[in-house]
This record gives sequence, structure tokens and C-alpha cells, in this order.
Amino acid sequence: MTAPRTVPLRVATRGSEQARAQAGHVAERLTAATGRPVELVLIETTGDRVRDRPIWEIGGQGVFTKEVQNAVIEGRADIAVHSAKDLPSSWTTEGLVLASVPERADPRDALAGVALAALAPGATIATGSTRRRTQLAHLRPDLQFVGLRGNIPTRIARADAPDVDAVVVAVAGATWVGLADRLADVFEVSTMVPQVGQGALAIECRADDAATREAVAAIEHAASRRRVDAERAFLAHLGGGCELPVGAHATIDGHGRLHVVALIASADGREVVRGAAEGDDPSVGASLAARLLADGGHLLQP
Repeated sequence: MTAPRTVPLRVATRGSEQARAQAGHVAERLTAATGRPVELVLIETTGDRVRDRPIWEIGGQGVFTKEVQNAVIEGRADIAVHSAKDLPSSWTTEGLVLASVPERADPRDALAGVALAALAPGATIATGSTRRRTQLAHLRPDLQFVGLRGNIPTRIARADAPDVDAVVVAVAGATWVGLADRLADVFEVSTMVPQVGQGALAIECRADDAATREAVAAIEHAASRRRVDAERAFLAHLGGGCELPVGAHATIDGHGRLHVVALIASADGREVVRGAAEGDDPSVGASLAARLLADGGHLLQP
């Protein structure tokens, strides 16, 4: 079933600068692929309203997605555009389907302010992510850490504060808001394993909306979808969210096989269990999670 080209697709998204840029990108792709106009429906989420507490204290993973998803479920929008890293590790939300993953952007993490090698002993790093903090603490046990919340421009601006030497942000996030030139040091995946889904967008729609599912399928990027599915399988097997110090990153080789690297860390970063696996199916992520848990990862979880 194909909807008339004059009927606009209503796209629910958070109102932050990054979210609007991401939704605008999806809107342009959808219009080019389907000829249909697109309208943005801006939604304020719990994560946007509560900015003075760590994400894990106000609900963890899902605090940036639930209200956006509800707009689609309730019929106020046709699709929801999320940063894939914000989606809970469960595969589906009742009534919705993860219908499309467009081509992925840079998944890596970076420092704004001062490069890692140039940081003085005992330097202070601002980050709200336990995954980032634990990996940096493992690399540099001398570092000190303070919390960090807010949108990407606010976070990067914190690097100029007198009590902070550098902040950690996602390369993709800085790029979406035009601040990639503020990045002083980009970490390779071998140094800092990214968050599951980092750099990717996830498009949800109602499971029974055949016309919209057909429309968003036009901008699916098959390789990016396989990579994200493998990473989400890893996190789903752990049964955790963004408050856990874990990371996973998948790539695809020239033969179409998935390669996944991942870690589970202790809260203080002193103990890290790493591993890698390869396979033809995204379920390789779940298999890797099971192996890391068996190798001692279960002892590191809170």
C-alpha cells in the first residue's frame, strides 16, 4: 500500500539541535525517495526536562525515546527518529517496529578541549557516561571525573570551564551540530569501544502502518542495519541499558561477515573484560555477550 504523494509524513523527534538536524536529514532522504512532504513534530522528553540528574537516576535508557514513541503510538506522528544509542535494548516497543536504519555516521568517541596525551596528571574530564569514564580510567588511572549533562553545544562549551580540562562527546553528535572542529582527539574503536548504536539513526513506525513502513524502507542501509542489530543483540543479552559500563561495535568485512568487538567493565574501570567474535548473523552479538559474561563479566556488573 502506497500513500498519496501529497500526504505529508509526520516525523516525531526531540527538539534539541542535534535531534532536529538528524530528523531533518531523514526528512530530506524520505522526500527524495518517496516524493512526499515531511513535517517535524517536536517532542519534549523526560531526559530533556530533567537535566540536573544523571540519566541512570531518572530511568536510564529510554528517557529520550518514550515520549517520542508515544506520539507515534497515539497517532500524532507517523514515524519516530531516534539516535539508535538511545533505544532500549529490547527489540521492540509494543505496537511499533524498528523499520529503518539509514547509513551510519562516525561511531567513535572524542575529547573536546585537550587531547588525551596532552592532559596533565590528575586532569579533570567531564562525562555523564559510565562506559566512557571506565575506559578512560583504565587508560589513565590518574584522571578525575565530573558529571556532564545537556545538549552537545552545552557539553562542548564545558571544555572551556576552568574546572574541566576536557569533555567526552560522540563524533557524530558534534558533527550533526557543526562543532566537529572543537574535537581535540578522536578515539579509535580499539582504544574506546563505542556505545551500542552510536552514530546510527533508528526510525520506528506503527507495526500496522504498511504505507509508512514502505516509505521508510526506501532509506534503509542494509549494512548499517546489520551492524546495529548485532550490537543491540549484545546489549539485549546483557539485559542492560546505557547506565552499564559496556560497549559494542560491529563492522562488516569484504565477505559480508560481521565482526563485533565488545567490553564489560567494572564501575571504577580497573577491571575490563574484552572480546571479539565474527559470524554471518547479527545474533553473533548475543553469543559474544554470553562469552564475556562467562569469562568474568558477570562479576563486574552492579
